[in-house]
Amino acid sequence: MKRKCLEGDCCPVARALDVVGDWWTLLIIRDAYAGVTRFGDFQKHLGVAKNILATRLKDMVEQGLLHTSEIGARREYQLTEKGRALMPVLVTLAQWGEAFTEPAAGSTRLLDAQALKPLRKVEVLSEDGRVLGLEDIFTQLPA
Repeated sequence: MKRKCLEGDCCPVARALDVVGDWWTLLIIRDAYAGVTRFGDFQKHLGVAKNILATRLKDMVEQGLLHTSEIGARREYQLTEKGRALMPVLVTLAQWGEAFTEPAAGSTRLLDAQALKPLRKVEVLSEDGRVLGLEDIFTQLPA
């Protein structure tokens, strides 16, 4: 089944999912945050078929999430500013996973690199700094 293109949708969530809605995309971004840069290393860490990985990396470069550089005979993939901006999304998703899914033995943990302590739970804040809950957020639909 072919995915519907949501590029011009009025909803920013739909437009974002048009770019990062495939699970491989977020897992590649996760590994890139951890320092993975080479095709073979992505393939090894993810266990994804080479053809799927090649297609996904190509799409991510076209979307501006990654850029490539040639290091000797090897191509490396690095996060762009657009790709790096997904960090809060991945932290929030990881924290949701820690709270609502069963952990595997030896689960990955996100830590403050300086203090080597767990991260504070991500919160949604108003413009003036108030912590907002779902009941505090209004979704303005298009007319």
